[in-house]
Amino acid sequence: MEAISLIIKTALAFIATNIYVIAALHTSGVAKVLTIIAGIIFVTVLCFIPCSSKEGGRLGRMHRGSFLMKIFLITVTADIAVNIFLAITGKGWLTVTLNSVIAFVLLALMFMVSAVRIYTSSVQIGVKWRVLGVVFAFMPVVNIMLLLRMIKLTDSEYRTECSRLFLDRSRADERICATKYPILMVHGVFFRDMKAFSYWGRIPKALENNGAKIYYGSQQSAASVADCAAELKVKIDEIVKKENCGKVNIIAHSKGGLDSRYAISLLGVADKVASLTTINTPHRGCQFAEYLMSKTSNSFKEGLARKYNSTLKKLGDTSPDFIAAVSDLTASACEKLNGLCKDVPGVLYQSVGSRSVSAMGGRFPLNLSYSFVKYFDGPNDGLVSVDAMKWGDSFRFIEPPGKRGVTHADVIDLNRENIEGFDVREFYVQLVSDLKEKGL
Repeated sequence: MEAISLIIKTALAFIATNIYVIAALHTSGVAKVLTIIAGIIFVTVLCFIPCSSKEGGRLGRMHRGSFLMKIFLITVTADIAVNIFLAITGKGWLTVTLNSVIAFVLLALMFMVSAVRIYTSSVQIGVKWRVLGVVFAFMPVVNIMLLLRMIKLTDSEYRTECSRLFLDRSRADERICATKYPILMVHGVFFRDMKAFSYWGRIPKALENNGAKIYYGSQQSAASVADCAAELKVKIDEIVKKENCGKVNIIAHSKGGLDSRYAISLLGVADKVASLTTINTPHRGCQFAEYLMSKTSNSFKEGLARKYNSTLKKLGDTSPDFIAAVSDLTASACEKLNGLCKDVPGVLYQSVGSRSVSAMGGRFPLNLSYSFVKYFDGPNDGLVSVDAMKWGDSFRFIEPPGKRGVTHADVIDLNRENIEGFDVREFYVQLVSDLKEKGL
């Protein structure tokens, strides 16, 4: 039905943008003026109501923008051909000029409305395609290729998000993520839990839509494992007291998994933790980090640490310690940690891992670090080797088909990017659903 609607509306848009020629050839006087006005009104209405949409809000706006952009591309191509034909066949320079001017104005309106809708609503076109779209806006052929790419991305995003919403609505009553104990999500190093930008991307909302109760670790972005673990202990105590729930289920990413293990094993919160699921955590450390720490001069490390610590204090960290955080991620430090932090009986330990297929699979800076980590540690997600991620009673490995893989950032939906063959939100929904089925 949408394809038929596109054909009909494109044909009408083509007629309307060439309305001056049609009016000049077939009408005169007042009728000519009224015909031209009717064409202008039609295009204006089409710009703001190009099609219906299953969803409103951001998705509806994006869908209407993509639909209108298709009409624009087909119509502008046909209009150029028509005006060239009119000029060649000698229809008169005045007729051709006026027709071209009217067509240009109406098509410009169509383009601006569709571009604004796409730019302000799509998540998947990202910063890269937005910037390229602006830079090459007036470069023929290249701009058309970019627009076609944006249409493909937004159409795919619309289908994916509509399917996602339908799935969550269809099982809303089942509350498959309503675990016995609330979920505590613990971030990794160099990030903070912020309201303006979620470290976990779209995952928390997907879990809450399916009944989960979510809390966040809110520990410092960069500090030693011991210091971050102490902050997590306070957080766990607060949650248990507030919810009167007895325990929590921890889902921890990267260094957050080490922080959580330390708190469970050494800080006396084991009786308040039902499960620990670590996501791409370097349980056995990083040889790459070991190499950097040993080969980099003290003056460079201290200078970098001062800048980082100063910046993070302004963003909310009370006592950030860049060097301590990185040092605790080295292979030797993790070996010592593993000797101290023994798994506690009664707590379910499980782990998740993923890997990049190539350096091109990830965004900056993971696309740069991938090859170095591979040299020192083997197959990795851009930061952590697959072997280092394995811990606990079970290990789930994420490896979708294709040449991209799932990076250290992808596995927490940091970039909000839809990856073919891997629905990160559904992965976490099923992960938490499994906890519920285990009675946790």
